[in-house]
Amino acid sequence: MKSIYRIVAVIMAMMLLLTACGGGDQTEGDGNDGGAAEESDSSAEDGEATDPADAEDKDSGSGAEEPYIDYLVLVNHTHRLPDGWEEKLRLATTVNSVGDEVKVEKGAYNMYLLLKLALERKGIHVELDSAYRSVAEQQQIVDDFTEKYGAAYTKAYVAVPGYSEHHTGLALDLYLIVDGVTVYENEDLVQYPEIWAEIHELLPYYGFILRYPEGGNTGYAYEPWHIRFVGIGPAKEITERGIVLEEYLGEY
Repeated sequence: MKSIYRIVAVIMAMMLLLTACGGGDQTEGDGNDGGAAEESDSSAEDGEATDPADAEDKDSGSGAEEPYIDYLVLVNHTHRLPDGWEEKLRLATTVNSVGDEVKVEKGAYNMYLLLKLALERKGIHVELDSAYRSVAEQQQIVDDFTEKYGAAYTKAYVAVPGYSEHHTGLALDLYLIVDGVTVYENEDLVQYPEIWAEIHELLPYYGFILRYPEGGNTGYAYEPWHIRFVGIGPAKEITERGIVLEEYLGEY
């Protein structure tokens, strides 16, 4: 009988051990697409597709299996956000280093995480300042910039509500962390041209372009922090040809 008891005890101990091991596979989310963002973070930390060549293999033009939206959509001074866009947009939600919640189209966010990791390996640290904005949020930006910088500056740097790329969820504004110090304001960000040059060099490998380059025919002033997801193929061609999205789409 004692031997039977010992066998039962061993079996129960093994069952408890298996149960304990299985409980570690759960992932917590914040209930507002944050789970998707946290899942993407863990993939990047594991080193998946962190080299440019690997990122290209991972990308199908969208960072997702099948594009459900047009990643080459044009929204600018003369092209309004397409009707119904916001209703079908799939967003990931994350929180940046200063505690602000930022929403990004999920495919673009996945590729941003890979870009971020590649930059960190070069000693460059970036964070998301903003990405998706509703029309109402864009109006608030216009009001804040007008009060802070004046109407002329705002007209040069901030889109009219309804005509902002940020409505697409594909436009990302970055800020820097340099030597542990957060560099957040536009007038401070432009003081680091060498860092921005290294960032811009990597963009096409992860499907991004510098949306408003110096001398670009976009209607906006140079913004080193403003990048746009279009997919790896278009991003490489746009960058190699030294053109802007409007020219790539035949608008100019």
